[in-house]
This record gives sequence, C-alpha cells and structure tokens, in this order.
Amino acid sequence: MRVRFPMKSAVLAFVVFLVFISQFAVGIRLVPGRIAAVSATVGNGFDLGPFVEAPEYRNGKECASQSLNRENFVSSCDPSLVHIAMTLDSEYLRGSIAAVHSVLRHASCPENVFFHFIAAEFDPASPRVLSQLVRSTFPSLNFKVYIFREDTVINLISSSIRQALENPLNYARNYLGDILDRCVDRVIYLDSDIIVVDDITKLWNTTLTGSRIIGAPEYCHANFTKYFTSGFWSDPDLSGFFSGRKPCYFNTGVMVMDLVRWREGNYREKIETWMQLQKKRRIYDLGSLPPFLLVFAGNVEAIDHRWNQHGLGGDNVRGSCRSLHKGPVSLLHWSGKGKPWVRLDEKRPCPLDHSWEPYDLYEHKIERAKDQSLLGFSSLSELTEDSSFL
Repeated sequence: MRVRFPMKSAVLAFVVFLVFISQFAVGIRLVPGRIAAVSATVGNGFDLGPFVEAPEYRNGKECASQSLNRENFVSSCDPSLVHIAMTLDSEYLRGSIAAVHSVLRHASCPENVFFHFIAAEFDPASPRVLSQLVRSTFPSLNFKVYIFREDTVINLISSSIRQALENPLNYARNYLGDILDRCVDRVIYLDSDIIVVDDITKLWNTTLTGSRIIGAPEYCHANFTKYFTSGFWSDPDLSGFFSGRKPCYFNTGVMVMDLVRWREGNYREKIETWMQLQKKRRIYDLGSLPPFLLVFAGNVEAIDHRWNQHGLGGDNVRGSCRSLHKGPVSLLHWSGKGKPWVRLDEKRPCPLDHSWEPYDLYEHKIERAKDQSLLGFSSLSELTEDSSFL
C-alpha cells in the first residue's frame, strides 16, 4: 500500500445521480474527485463538519487492477472488490468517517475496497449532504449511498431498553439483500462505532462453509437465555425453535454475508416474521439483535474473536468503561451506550477511547493535534501487541 497526502488545491466535482427506485432504497453515486470541504448544521444545532481530507491510500503493485464502467469509475458490481456495507447518518457520521479511515489505512489494497452506505430517508442531514461530506473527506473512495426507506420497517419496530436501538437505520442490515445492487453477491457488514486495525481482506476471505449464510465471531460462553424473555422460554413452541441447534450469542455489528443465499432463502422475510410476533407478544427486549439470533444462532460460520472486540461502549444503560478481551485485536467495537467521540469531547474518555482518536478526521480535533503523525499508529503491532495504550 502506498500513501499520498492530499494537495491543498481543490477541484470541484459534480454530482452524478445513478438512481434506482425500489421498495427499499434509492441510490446515489458521486464521481471521484476533490470537492470543496463540506459542513452542515442539522436541526438540533449539531455541526457535522467539516472533516479534513484523509491521506490518499493507494494500491501496491501486488494488487489486482480495478475494472471501470462506462461512467469511468469503479463499478459497484465488480466481484473482485472487497464490499463493505455501513449505515451513514448525522448522529454517527463521525464514527463512520473514522471507521472508513481505519479500513483504508490498514488495507493491503485500499483502492479495491467498495463501500455501500445506507442513509436514512429522513435524516436531519440529507443523504446528498452526507454523500458530499464523505467525498470531500475521501476524494478517491469507491462508494455508493443508498437512501433507505424507513417506512419499510418502522411499523415492525418494538420498544427497546435504549431508545437509540429503535432507530430504523439499525434494521437496515435486514434489508441488504434488497437494498444493494443485485450484482453484489457478498458483503461485510460493519457498524459505525468500530475501527479496523488489520487488513480487511483477511476478513473478506472468510469461507462460509456448507449452507451458512453469515459468518461472525461467536461467544458460546455468554448466557444465551438473557436475550429473550421468560415468556419466550416458558412457551415450548417458541423455545423449541432452537431444538437441534447449539445456539451461541454473536454480535451483528460485524458480519460476512452471502447475499445470494440470503436472497434465495428469503431471510429478510424470516427476520420480519419474528419482528411481527414481537409486536403481538414481547419475546425479547434488545432491538434488532434477537431476530438475527432466532434465525441464525447455531448456524453461523465462526470467525476469530479478534474481528469483533466488542462491548467497548459499556452496557446499554451506563456506558461504563471496559477493557479488551484476551487475545489479538483486528477490530475494536464500541457497542453499548458509550461512544468514543462523545466521551473524548466531554473530556471523560475511557482508556481505550484513545485508540479510536488517531482515526478521527473531525476538523476541530485535527487543529488541536497539529501533528499529522497523530492520524495513525506507526504500526499495527502498537495496538495488537503493545498493551501500554490500555
């Protein structure tokens, strides 16, 4: 991988709308190129930017060349690319930008990564503004923004233990098989509160054996019964659904997904069926996770735990500080209430929040840093082998 830092001069790029209208989404693509720094203020007065332009990460000679379509940019259908899906919204934008930066920084072939961003139709910042913010920060990034139709799922969402978990965008992962272009056969889904500190290609190369549809780190030591209500477990028709399986907890913030098998098996409908039942009788309390457990637990391709060191945001109530699980680290995940950018700004960071900060491109933070070297660790070993940052 070669790194080239951005030029100060900016060339305005124009917006290309490649629009497809479906039941679930409309797509937007921006032509690669430098545009003027973009900032926006949403209704609650929160400033969305600007972000500083990221270093330009280039492929090394060992990387496969990209295929260009007739619009002269990388096709979202290119199967040789690493496809990553993430949500994009005003509240978590800073986290999403840091996550993308971390992926590119550690990827062996950063130009061969394609991001599929799912933006809410009624976000306080329009999907077009969010697209421009991403493009101004990453001029060469291969990406497409899909406008998620929130009314698709809003009537299926039940109250949760934390209001943030009721956001319709949390359920967009259920619809990736419908939202993304049909030519996208496989995708890595990542939450916005993560950083990747390893080559994402390693995760992409996960083999989904047999008939498995998704792969994720499993945690079989966790108390699986707590993810469902006592009413669920006392009903033999419901609890018997796990009969013949050995279900383990897994976190849906990091998944490798076979979208061909997903579509063929109508897994979106299977998840919706459990959500419909939840509306009639309460069988779980925790947002979008339990339907995934009901459908997939016990039939997940187990991925090394290093690819989801989750729970760094604490629990869903207090958001208290937590330390890493034992073992090597490839991805850090601030699942839970506490988010590193919020705690850093409030000057009450947890120790691990400082490992997120080098990837933060929010302009006011960079101006304080006054040092480009703070934009990343000098080597992966500083994070995976040296525990002095804890």
